[in-house]
Amino acid sequence: QVQLVESGGGLVQAGGSLRLSCAASGLTFMRATMGWFRQAPGAEREFVSAITWGGGSTYYKDAVKGRFTISRDNAKNTVYLQMNSLKPEDTAVYYCAAGYRNYASGLQTDYEYWGQGTQVTVSS
Repeated sequence: QVQLVESGGGLVQAGGSLRLSCAASGLTFMRATMGWFRQAPGAEREFVSAITWGGGSTYYKDAVKGRFTISRDNAKNTVYLQMNSLKPEDTAVYYCAAGYRNYASGLQTDYEYWGQGTQVTVSS
C-alpha cells in the first residue's frame, strides 16, 4: 500500500522559514512526480509546487516563486519543500501528493496518492 507522510509543519512568525518533508513508501518513487498542495481555512485546496522524478523540471505557484524550493532525494524516497520568507497567507494545511506522470503538474487530478497533511501557521 502507498503511504505519504508529511512532517515539518508548525507555527512560525512572518518572515521565518520551515522545511516540510514527505516520506513515501509502497510507491515507485523514482518514476513518480511529486507535488505539494495546500488548503487554507475557508478555501479550496490549491497547488503549490511539483517536481519530476529526475528533479529536472519544477513548477511553482506564482505566489511562492522565489520563496519556496522543492527538491527530492530519491535514495530516501523523500520530497521536501523549503519555505522561506513566509507570509500569513501561507497559513494552510500542506499536503504531499504523488502521481505517475512525466511532467511537473499543478492539477490535483494528476495525482493518485495523497498524504494527510501537516499544518503550517504563519503569524503576523
